[in-house]
Amino acid sequence: MARAKIADDVGGPAVRAAVAGGAPRDTTATAVRYLLQLLAERAPGNTVEVRVPPFGAVQCIPGPRHTRGTPPNVVEMDAATWLGLASGSFTWEEGVASGAVHASGQRASLEGLVPLRY
Repeated sequence: MARAKIADDVGGPAVRAAVAGGAPRDTTATAVRYLLQLLAERAPGNTVEVRVPPFGAVQCIPGPRHTRGTPPNVVEMDAATWLGLASGSFTWEEGVASGAVHASGQRASLEGLVPLRY
């Protein structure tokens, strides 16, 4: 069963509150999931899995598809890092260089896909 889509009028304010800091956990969760949803809409596909534990994960970017086990291309980070990356507080390169973004696999990159408009 597909997840319910987060409406723009719910997701946008959640992102703004979470990026500002001090947002409740449920607001941060909504913001993270909304931004993951936008990423999956912007780059539909199944080549890269983007994980933001414990809040969510999406598959995105067109290309070869994996069907079982751990995907070969994984990008993982915490919620604060994802909010900063998706909102443009820092670049993909800065996130990877700092170690806040863990990217494994030949195609595991969000360069050119972030920041997202919300």
